[in-house]
Amino acid sequence: LFVDDVQYVLSAPARWDKDDWRTLGWASLTVVGTAVVLDDHVRTVMREHNDGNNQFMLQIERLGSEYAWGVLGGFYLAGSLTDDQRSVSVAQDGLTASFIASGLITPAIKFTAGRSRPNDNGGTDNTFTFKPFSGAASFPSGHTTEAFALASVISAHYDESPWVGWASYTLAGLVGLARSYHGGHYASDVVAGAMIGTLVGKTVVAHNQPQRGGQTLVLPLAGEGLIGVQLV
Repeated sequence: LFVDDVQYVLSAPARWDKDDWRTLGWASLTVVGTAVVLDDHVRTVMREHNDGNNQFMLQIERLGSEYAWGVLGGFYLAGSLTDDQRSVSVAQDGLTASFIASGLITPAIKFTAGRSRPNDNGGTDNTFTFKPFSGAASFPSGHTTEAFALASVISAHYDESPWVGWASYTLAGLVGLARSYHGGHYASDVVAGAMIGTLVGKTVVAHNQPQRGGQTLVLPLAGEGLIGVQLV
């Protein structure tokens, strides 16, 4: 499914209708609005409260990087040992969504936007320091993209249990908060990363579920002058 998913997600804009493009427009306005209203204020608050040694923030941030791979590995191992196909599917879809969202889409936008981080010299006094193709990589947040891609996959596979979705997205939101707390990203970087991760995660799961749901059956076939089997 991996290659098919990559092709499907990256070619999705070619299949969008006007409602999809309108949704993208509103999402873009949300990011811009967050940048205008919150970026400077959130950056200032985080600087005032960051003592540089908050272990909770240090650990929760890693759910957007190395810990995310541990979660995926845990789902795959548990599913393999207990013959739980849903757990295996979470690992497969999570890996694919992570690769597409935080391995392809977000890095491409980062490289193009070239936004300085809050803790960079270029971003110290101006929250809107964008130098395309400069190597600056604040927008969007890669950790947040990864965390929300994983959260959306888990939530979609366990949609009959609302608490799973609440827990997953809460942890993902804390990852974004931790990135702002450590001066790695502005609020709008986090919002953009959350949107990208969620969209890709949900798209991957929705695309793969029908393909996994197929069954092959051999059934008896009988009629006037006919006895045989049919493959369904």
